[in-house]
Amino acid sequence: MQSEDLAIGSRGGWRARWQRYGAQCAVFFRGFVEHPRMVGSIIPSSRFTVRKMLEPVDWGKCEVFVEYGPGIGTFCRPVLDRLRGDAALVVIDTNPLYIDYLTKTIRDPRFHAVLGSAEHVEQHLAELGLSDADYILSGLPFSTLPAGVATKIAEATYKVIKPGGAFLAYQFSSAVRDESAKFFERIDAGFEWLNILPCKLYWAWKEPKG
Repeated sequence: MQSEDLAIGSRGGWRARWQRYGAQCAVFFRGFVEHPRMVGSIIPSSRFTVRKMLEPVDWGKCEVFVEYGPGIGTFCRPVLDRLRGDAALVVIDTNPLYIDYLTKTIRDPRFHAVLGSAEHVEQHLAELGLSDADYILSGLPFSTLPAGVATKIAEATYKVIKPGGAFLAYQFSSAVRDESAKFFERIDAGFEWLNILPCKLYWAWKEPKG
């Protein structure tokens, strides 16, 4: 099932698509200028990063997928394409510019955009009637977050992820790996050259019970 925005985006010629992409990048860049410590890059991630980052996800079992720092929705649309019809995608961002943009451009009953902090993910999910998540994705720059916030986010993330689920993160530094290692039992690592800039990929797994 695709979002209505995707269906709209598939129409029109290459000029219209480039115009939409330019508008999206303008919104993304404005968000970076306004909150540089909360945005990891000045441009969205490449499709190669998106594809590799999402490869380990078991979409058939995924009921709740959460994303921290969705920006203009670079990952939102691919996730919605893969997500079950009865599942939910919850995105959390502290920047009202991004939340407003996503609310206006993604019309899908499975999609929920929340203005708030990732460290309060448990509260945000509870307000939506959800108790936990199968996967949580993050592009937040852990190395530039205010003191103590990165650890709080990693701890809160571990708490709400179901056993067998994972915390997926793409970064330019290893800070998110170091913070995640305090809580998660196993961390797999990768790298994507075809991104501006090339980035590190991490999958922190919460081991199944027993």
